[in-house]
Order: sequence, then C-alpha cells, then structure tokens
Amino acid sequence: MKPVVLIAEELSPATVEALGPDFEIRFTDGADRGRLLDDIATVDAILVRSSTQVDAEAIAAAPRLKVIARAGVGLDNVDIKTATRAGVMVVNAPTSNIVSAAELTVGHILGLARNISAGSASLKNGEWKRSRYTGVELYEKKIGIIGLGRIGALVAARLQGFETEILAYDPYVTSARAAQLGVQLVSLDELLEQADFVTIHMPKTPETLGMLGTEAFAKMKDTAFVINVARGGLVDESALYTALTEGAIAGAAIDVFVDEPSTDLPFFALENVVVTPHLGASTHEAQEKAGVSVAKSVRLALAGELVPDAVNVAGGVIAPEVRPGIPLMEKLGRIFTALTHDSPTAIDIEVAGEIAALDVKALELAALKGVFTDVVSEQVSYVNAPVLAEQRGIVTRLITTLESEEYRNVLTLRGALSDGSQISVSGTLTGHRQIQKLVGINGFEIEIPISDHLLLFVYQDRTGVVGTVGRILGDHNINIAGMQVARNDDGGQVLCLLTVDSSVPQELLEAVKTEVGATLAREVDLQD
Repeated sequence: MKPVVLIAEELSPATVEALGPDFEIRFTDGADRGRLLDDIATVDAILVRSSTQVDAEAIAAAPRLKVIARAGVGLDNVDIKTATRAGVMVVNAPTSNIVSAAELTVGHILGLARNISAGSASLKNGEWKRSRYTGVELYEKKIGIIGLGRIGALVAARLQGFETEILAYDPYVTSARAAQLGVQLVSLDELLEQADFVTIHMPKTPETLGMLGTEAFAKMKDTAFVINVARGGLVDESALYTALTEGAIAGAAIDVFVDEPSTDLPFFALENVVVTPHLGASTHEAQEKAGVSVAKSVRLALAGELVPDAVNVAGGVIAPEVRPGIPLMEKLGRIFTALTHDSPTAIDIEVAGEIAALDVKALELAALKGVFTDVVSEQVSYVNAPVLAEQRGIVTRLITTLESEEYRNVLTLRGALSDGSQISVSGTLTGHRQIQKLVGINGFEIEIPISDHLLLFVYQDRTGVVGTVGRILGDHNINIAGMQVARNDDGGQVLCLLTVDSSVPQELLEAVKTEVGATLAREVDLQD
C-alpha cells in the first residue's frame, strides 16, 4: 500500500510532480475544520501553507501521521511541541523565500530613495509636484545591514552594483567572511551613526525585540531611512512613529508588523512611510520553491532518510540511544551562544561515552542548529546549520571518545572566540527519565537540571553573594527553582548557576551584576 499524502491547500503542480508516483495523493480544504479532521485520520503526511491549523486536535485525529510539511517559512499554524511529543516530524522550506525577501528589501530601499510610492499616490490624486519628491541616489551612500545571514548577505551582494559602501553589524560573522562579502564590519552604534539606509535582518528574540527603537533612532542621521522586511517587532512601532513625526529620521519601509494583519497603525498615515502587507515571500518563484522543497522532504521522511529541513527531529536512521541527545545538544548549542562575547572561530563538538561507538553525526548537526537558532534571521535546520558555520568562517569538528569518567555519556561544545578566549558547555542525560543536566561550564564542574530559564553569574569568591542574588531576585518576584555554586579554587572565580521560573528583564540582570561585582552575567532563555 502506498503512503498517503494529504494536500490541504492550493500548491503548485510542480509540488505534486516532486512527490512522484510513490504516494497516494489526496486533497482537502484545510479551512473546513470538520473535513480536515475527517480526512487527516488516515494519512501519513500533510502538506499545508498558512491557512490550515495543524494543532493538537488535528494531530490527535491522525494516528498514522508521520510528517507535517509547511510550504513556506513560518510555522505559526503548526503545533510543533505536540507534534514532537507524538513523534511527528515537522518540516518547512527555510530558504525558499530568501531571494524574494532580499529583492523586496532592495526594492524598498530604492522606493524610499526616489519617493516612488508617494510620487505615485500624488500623481494619481491629480497632482504634479516634481520638486516635492526629489530623491537621492544610492551611489556612494552608506547602507547599514544589521544581521549578515543569508538574506543580509544577498542584500549586500545586490547593492554592490549600485557602488554603495556597505556597513554590517553581526557579532557572529568573522572579519574574513565580511571581507568575502565586500562589507565592513562595525559596531551597532557606528552603523546607526553612519548609515544612510538601515535594514535589519535579525531573528526575533528577547534581545532583538525593539532593537530599532527610541535610543537607536536618536543615534541615526535625520536623513536616514529604516527598512524592516525581517520580523515584526524588531522595529519599535510606537518609537518609529515618534521618530518620523519629530524628524529624527527621514522615512521608513515596513513589511512586517507586531500584530498581523495590521491595517491602521498611526505611521500608516505618514507620507514618508511605505508599508506592504508582509510580501517578503510573496512571489510565484518563492511559492513554487517552497512547495517543491517540502515535497522532497516528505519523500525523504517517509523513506526513513535524514531530512535536512526537519524543524523538530533530525529524521533518518538514528540509533535509539543517540536520539535523546538531539534535543540536549540543541540546548547546549543555545547555551554556548548565550555565553559568547565575540564571534566564534572554531567549535568542537565532543561526544564521550558509550554512544560514541554509534553514528553520532546527528548530534553535531543538532549542536550547530542550537548555536545559530538565536542569532540568525532565517529558520535554522540540520542542513543549513553547517552552511551557516562555513559562511561565517567557523571551523567545526566532531570528536568522539568511548572514555567518560563520571557519566555514562557526556556531550560538550568547546569553542575558540576571535579575541583568543575559549568557552565550553557540557551536558548529560541521567536516570530512567533521561533528565537533561548541565555538568560543566567553562571548566566549572556542576550538575543541575536544564530549565527554560537559566541565570549565570561569575564573580570573585567571597561571602554574602548568594544571599544578595536571592534577595534582589526575590524583591522582583523572580522565583528560584534551583541553584548551584561552583569554584575552582578558594578565593578564586565562582560560577553561580540558577534555574528560575520566569524570564528576567535585562535591567534586573544588570542590577544583579553591578551589586555583586560579577564579571559575567547571562540569562539563557530556552523556551521554544
């Protein structure tokens, strides 16, 4: 019997062709909830776009389901946690829209430079006001790109032809990689102060939310323009309106918004603003690439092979003993990134213990996926994570050894940074329930379960610090679930690691750091 693939929304003929003759293909209307729940009950895979809600109810109604494929980038309509618990792979098409998004960015830059949208609206309104819409050339202008991932790099490449000077801020890109792209790496403040156009291509994280806000606009030229085709919320919408109306910046082009659909934000009424309804991926080419990409992933998944664009599991033939290490390794990668203060130049992924005798390549992929999850704007997968490392000039190695003195298996990420320093983070799985634990950070030996919210402080050993940390957090209603203190020598450096029940505001973290004189203070937010 052929595996059954359900197509729940209109996809290109090329998508069906890419699936090939090895599947029974059925069609349904994903917007018709009753029909969807009936039709999904006997299928092995479902292909959707953005309208079909594949939530816990739908997954529970599909006992045979093995793959959920989203023909696009965003996954807001897929319950990834429930799918993972049910053993259902989720795949998307993370690179399908990168060219389209880069081209829209360039289009918006040109549109702002030459007042194309405002001039068109004026002429259609019966006005002929050429002098009012005098623009500027891109020639020899400074373009600031915040985030030099795949889309940012494509934007840089396309703007080279205009003979612009391209500045970039990305703490995870090496100077060698920047030189390859023909861009100059600068600090964020330098970029904001010097750029004539600022385009942002960062992931949406607690650190990047509102990254372009009141403080950033104050540093920019009053002749500068802002472009956001990446994620809603990277630009503070209220601060943007104020900056535009007060003349702090010259204009903006915005394609993505905090709440979508958005049709009546205050800055929509301003003539120096161009807005588009999230068109970054809205090209025929991007839609076709997305459909074909996920069709290929479905073929791989149902054949039991490694699926490059799997979001939640690596797929393929992975030993049962290795599989529990995949989510642990991803978390170690995210913790590793949170600890970095400069761009990595080399990363070793070390697997020690019994599982080192098995094929642990999936653990290397998981580690790199974790390293880049919170620092690039594109969706990170098992196939593009090594590419992201290569693009940034990061040398990676997988090291295995059967020897593990204290634990059955230990997974470690060890990295060298551009400033010559090194960082490391180690974890293990313990007990019948395979509890994920941190067992080492930068040479400090610890053992504490990994939680969604981790706080880490390094300070000079002295009395009273633990009480001070607890008091400050308690005064701000931050509940401590667990704490461990480790030191290498009496009177030397101390690592204080806490698990807490909620996220800690950056200003509170800085307050604790100042109060205890910490040399390092980090929060690691591992919530999905």
